[in-house]
Amino acid sequence: MIFPDEYKYVGHSRELSDGEDRRIYFLTKYLIVEHCNSDKDYSLYEVEHQGNDLLRDVADMKLLASGEEIVHYERELNIKDRALLIETASEMCKGDINTVIFTGIDKHLTFVHKPDTSEIYDIEIVDIVPPEPSWLASVVRRLEKSGIFGDLTIKFSENLTDLREYQGENTIFPCSSSGLQGKCLDCDIIDEDGALLVGCEISKDLFESRFPGIEYSFVNICPFRSDIFKPSKPFITRCCRSEKSGIVTINGIRGAVVHWGASEFDVARAIWDLVADTKGNKEESS
Repeated sequence: MIFPDEYKYVGHSRELSDGEDRRIYFLTKYLIVEHCNSDKDYSLYEVEHQGNDLLRDVADMKLLASGEEIVHYERELNIKDRALLIETASEMCKGDINTVIFTGIDKHLTFVHKPDTSEIYDIEIVDIVPPEPSWLASVVRRLEKSGIFGDLTIKFSENLTDLREYQGENTIFPCSSSGLQGKCLDCDIIDEDGALLVGCEISKDLFESRFPGIEYSFVNICPFRSDIFKPSKPFITRCCRSEKSGIVTINGIRGAVVHWGASEFDVARAIWDLVADTKGNKEESS
């Protein structure tokens, strides 16, 4: 796949000089030539140049695609959203088509040549419901829509545990603000054996401190020791212990952990840190 890191590396011309004076802007690595004598006909070149001026002599031009191999996507997109462009190009590259040209909302051009969706980094959002939508998923999706992750070439999937499946008269949840049906550690008294506590290590410690001697069963939902979650891909999740925030390894998988009270900025920074950590590990192993 060829997808320029920045659209400033992509030049656009409506003609290609046949003479000796072939000069090109010093940042240009690729050139899109729009042929005016035909309907929506393009050629794409990889360009090498020489010299030290703003306009430099073309040393070599390698044709990457032309004619029926290229289509121009009709709608303007956020061309800084790399995952969106790769997925869109992949859907359009059928038959002879191997290149899609995109126009940004600022009218600049870029392209994806021979798109490869395997280069999109998939991050799993691990959280609980209710509330619904999940707090963490809601934050990530709002940030994603803002375009803050566009340069990272990432997409998100969701792995949400619905705690309503544990609702019942003998079930104890950590907090009454969840709205779950059952009892809660912050407002109810437990005086009989046989309860089911659904929570984390902190919940367990609180239960045993408040109700010593009461026999109970326990479902651990802490991402570090969960009975119901085992990561299979890079992830972002929440923990009530702020000292556990950061980049961690669970089940051999790298992920990001934010505190339950994290801000949108904290979540965005954690995702950027996770991608940087993963890229760094890949470079070290290659």
